Amino acid sequence: MSAAETVPAPTAPAPTPTTTAAAAPRRAAARRRPSAGVLAACGWLAVVALAALLFPLLPGFDPLHGDFAHPAAAPGPGHWLGTDAAGRDVLQRTVAGARASFTVAGLTIAVGLLGGGALGVAAGWFRGPVDKVIGFAADLLMSVPTLILVMIAVSLRGPSLTLIGALIGLFTVPHFTRVVRAVVLSLSERGFVQAARMIGTSPLRILRREVVPHVAPAALTFAFTATTVAIVAEGSLSFLGFGLRPPEPSWGGIIAEGRTTLGSAPWISLAPAAVLCLTVLALNYLGEQLRSKGGRG
Repeated sequence: MSAAETVPAPTAPAPTPTTTAAAAPRRAAARRRPSAGVLAACGWLAVVALAALLFPLLPGFDPLHGDFAHPAAAPGPGHWLGTDAAGRDVLQRTVAGARASFTVAGLTIAVGLLGGGALGVAAGWFRGPVDKVIGFAADLLMSVPTLILVMIAVSLRGPSLTLIGALIGLFTVPHFTRVVRAVVLSLSERGFVQAARMIGTSPLRILRREVVPHVAPAALTFAFTATTVAIVAEGSLSFLGFGLRPPEPSWGGIIAEGRTTLGSAPWISLAPAAVLCLTVLALNYLGEQLRSKGGRG
């Protein structure tokens, strides 16, 4: 037998506890690091929100001003997204339309989250007749055609972002109620809630300290879905003529104004439509990511 055959093959050193412990924080940090999709979605929403907040503070910002020398001008220096048929800057009107959409979305979430959250907690905690009454009311409200009722209300009371946001929020209440009720029903059978009951903790204290903190993540996750519903609903109402009255800008209204010139000046409708679609896509993506993380947790 040769000397080469007697030399044992080199083996990889076994991982020591020190190297394993050092690698654990790196793996945890990698898991906590947001994905590229999450960063892109958050970045887009931040850009739209900051533009809606800061652009109106800039000198010369006037989405109602018409440059009559350049009607339906193509995108270029001076009008980066072009102008509409009345010479109004499409970029400025798209930014102003974001304010209308976010106002409606904020009112929708406020009404739906507060109303539906309170009803869901009551239905899941007290059960029995309370649960049946709240469930019947939720089913009844879900059977009403939302957009038709909002159109009727706008026709009777006149266009108002407050009215539109409050009504859309009212119709999201049953959905928030069901989400929160399901979580409360699950929590009420958990050991820490049962232990709090056994030691005589008051129901209000249990709800405040043990139930609501666990309900909040599920409700906030669903809030992303409700936000997209509100933005799309507001855009649809404005497109149909039941939102803000022209020339006040909203995404749906700008799209409707440009539909007659799609062949000659497509940027009038395409610019707000693209912003609307990307915003809804970003919100849906973030909501789905939160939902999947909550499911794994």
